[in-house]
Amino acid sequence: MQTVLRVDLVGHGLTEAVRKARFPVDEPLDESGRAAVRRVAVRQYTPPADAQVRTAPERRARETAEALGVVGEVDARLRDLDAGSWRGTEMSSLAQDQLFAWLTDPEFRGHGGESVIDLVDRARFWLAEIASARRDTVAVTHPAVIRAALLVVLDAPPKSFWRMDIPPGSVTRLHFRGTWTLRLG
Repeated sequence: MQTVLRVDLVGHGLTEAVRKARFPVDEPLDESGRAAVRRVAVRQYTPPADAQVRTAPERRARETAEALGVVGEVDARLRDLDAGSWRGTEMSSLAQDQLFAWLTDPEFRGHGGESVIDLVDRARFWLAEIASARRDTVAVTHPAVIRAALLVVLDAPPKSFWRMDIPPGSVTRLHFRGTWTLRLG
């Protein structure tokens, strides 16, 4: 019987940028974000025993890990989708055609940052490395990275990226038994 590898993708807690529909910079969790993550830690989430912990380099991800009571190694591949020149900008201030292109074209790089395709490729390589290491993993990261990982797991087209809502502080569990599966519930 093949053992099941578990990977928990933990979305960072709420920040001011999330509240204001602004492209993030390296901001901290806000107080309600910290409180919500602490509630999840106390009531709902227990990391797999002996799991390796990885965190995105941004402050909001590291603070989420801390609030969950886990300490991890920073992994740059878990960094947020690079919004390029749009960092710090509210979505409502963008030209409508640019915003539309960003939300509909997975190859769009008009902001000078990463495309959704770039992020999906990054997630694919990260998941392949985790699968080959055969070690349960907790990854505290960003909703965009979790969406990208789900596209890989489900073999879904990149245009589906924006059809998934990953709430702040949520946990998405993946299993690997020779192929990836999404564990719901």
